[in-house]
Amino acid sequence: MAPQTLSSVNITILGSASAQPSSTRNHSSLALRLSGDVWLFDCGEATQHQIQKSSVKMGKIQKIFITHTHVLILDVGDHIFGLLPVLAGRLNGAGGMADASEDPRLQLDARDTQEEVLPLEIYGPLGTRAYVRNGLIYTHTILGAPYVVHELRFPSDPPDGDHTALPPHACELPGRNIPQADGVWRDVFADALVTVSAAPIHHSVPCVGYVITELPVPGKMDPKKYIPELKRTKTPMSVMSRLQQGESVELSDGTILCGPERRAGRKLVILGDTYDPSPIADLAMDADLLVHEATNAHLPGIDQNTKAEDTYESVEARAKSRGHSTPQLAGAFAKRIRARKLLLNHFSPRYPGDDDVNEQAKKIMQAIGKLAEDNFGGPVICARDLMSFDIEPRR
Repeated sequence: MAPQTLSSVNITILGSASAQPSSTRNHSSLALRLSGDVWLFDCGEATQHQIQKSSVKMGKIQKIFITHTHVLILDVGDHIFGLLPVLAGRLNGAGGMADASEDPRLQLDARDTQEEVLPLEIYGPLGTRAYVRNGLIYTHTILGAPYVVHELRFPSDPPDGDHTALPPHACELPGRNIPQADGVWRDVFADALVTVSAAPIHHSVPCVGYVITELPVPGKMDPKKYIPELKRTKTPMSVMSRLQQGESVELSDGTILCGPERRAGRKLVILGDTYDPSPIADLAMDADLLVHEATNAHLPGIDQNTKAEDTYESVEARAKSRGHSTPQLAGAFAKRIRARKLLLNHFSPRYPGDDDVNEQAKKIMQAIGKLAEDNFGGPVICARDLMSFDIEPRR
């Protein structure tokens, strides 16, 4: 029987740097663990290495969500360059043998493979499928299991096609091209426990934010309300499990017991790079956790690299001109959507990520967190590579 609720929801930061990695921060990637499954959000360079350093299990990765794919001087594929290595590592990929006929991966009947093994699913904007296909084919990478790429198409994108002339890779299954409806992509994934929706957010290139919503969960149950009635009518105590799920049970004397009303599940909002995530605001309302970038900050008297001529306003203007945010902008958006907690990430390489052992780094990150908190009014966490924490159920 499929589980009725998620046993746990956990966030693990695999990379928290922007643009270029540093000795203390890797490129962007976040692992979301939903019970036993792992979903990655962005997959920057060396994500595979970070997974090996963490408690995240490579074999548990089921889905990868990419926020954007650009390759610019200031953002050199920092959200996608680790995708192909992770894909190959997860799906037993490697180059072919000298005698290809001996490679057992090539002897698998594709139809049997598709029926027996669920494909690893990748979601991303236009170009994600072409990037993966070209990378695998031109590196002669053979995979031992299937994958599929679903693309979130913007109104300006072609509605059909793969954006590449290359034919599908041998292990690539047909993916969906998902159009926007009313400016968002609702329920790009849904099962009995969670849904994933998405919306565009403003950056220097097309960029996506994702909203993961746990479906309503069973309410709190008071056994004393039900047990006397069950004993009185000699009803098996096993019906308590049905009541716990919110069902109604009719007893032998006609009495109807109603289980507790289900309560809202957890909601996580994971944004890509942005200077203004307003288009996702409606989907993001009342999030338990908002993950928002805070690339640049003005830290006079704290960060020795602060320019004398800079102000809070000039730093914000410069960040926005490059498609990025400050802690204050992140805090303001967290307040706007009534988030319960804010996680800042995607920090400039100038901000070290060893604040657990480095006193100066600790002062810098505390100051960045305070700037966001002043605009938010709620708890703020500054991401550090390999940091991991649970998202507790709503009370």
